[in-house]
Amino acid sequence: MPVVSVRIDDKLKKKMERFPYINWSEIIRRELTEIVEKLESRNIAEALLINEKVRKKSDRDTTEIIRAWRDSRWK
Repeated sequence: MPVVSVRIDDKLKKKMERFPYINWSEIIRRELTEIVEKLESRNIAEALLINEKVRKKSDRDTTEIIRAWRDSRWK
């Protein structure tokens, strides 16, 4: 398992030492996992929204738009 180091100030470290029975590494691991999962799910949600916008049908007939563009290009 890789190791990640985190720097904290002396004041916080002293407060943490008042609770020696708490596994701080485990708490940090859980929190980091939760944050990463939230970020990943947000990215998926954003991708789904973009996909729905793209898939949404246009009010205009795209065949007409393409034909007009091609005609203007070749004339």
